[in-house]
Amino acid sequence: MTFPALPPREGERPRTGPEVPHLQLSQTSPAEVRQDLLRWMGAALPGTAWGRSKVSAPSSRALFLDGAPPAPGAVLMPPNADEEFTHVHADGSLHLALDPADHAAFLASGWGEKHPLYDLGINVVMLYAPRDRTELEVAKQVITASYAYATGRAPMSDAAAA
Repeated sequence: MTFPALPPREGERPRTGPEVPHLQLSQTSPAEVRQDLLRWMGAALPGTAWGRSKVSAPSSRALFLDGAPPAPGAVLMPPNADEEFTHVHADGSLHLALDPADHAAFLASGWGEKHPLYDLGINVVMLYAPRDRTELEVAKQVITASYAYATGRAPMSDAAAA
């Protein structure tokens, strides 16, 4: 999959914590945007199941591959690197696994940053919390890229556009 071209993100980058747990400290998602994001993820990403993250704060909600192995070559989140591919924090930001070939484009887009353990070989980046419905659409594109990397397939086309 080719990483999507993302529009410029408006404004300054949000403040984030420098260590684990890596959380977004400013410019967080309004509750209704975060709820819409969670609802969309549950509907648009078949073959996944919600659960408690194995690596994030207890308030985070994670999506796991539901019994299927990851796509060949996909490296997901620790500790097993084979089931949790994204989680959403209470602030609305996400951590996700992306194809390493997409990292440079994602990081240059201004929509996220490296996880503090990234330079130690952890395939995790932070997607900043969507602040409004327009940014929610951008978040969906990045999450779709993570899902495609994890599963080797595109999400449901009708739900992906919703």
